[in-house]
Amino acid sequence: MLTKYITSVSAKFSPFNSRSGKTARNFLALLPPNARSTMAIDVQMLGQNAAATPASLALKFKDGKEMSLDLEKMKIKEIQVEVDRHSRVLRRKEELAG
Repeated sequence: MLTKYITSVSAKFSPFNSRSGKTARNFLALLPPNARSTMAIDVQMLGQNAAATPASLALKFKDGKEMSLDLEKMKIKEIQVEVDRHSRVLRRKEELAG
């Protein structure tokens, strides 16, 4: 997953929700070890009483685009595809600009 162009990650989920909690944890695990030095990461874990609350994942990219992903409907592979699609566009613009 191309994370070079992500400037901010905001995740809100309940670890007790088996579907969306796992997806959020998997996405956060895919971030590189130096992610805290290159992007702002905000993780909010909800308690057991809020397990039915829908999880959310919001990303901001270097070009200012904001992406809100629905973790209830998307799997981790679909999220990777969406993030990589926009990151490849930014990489192409960077290469053309020199």
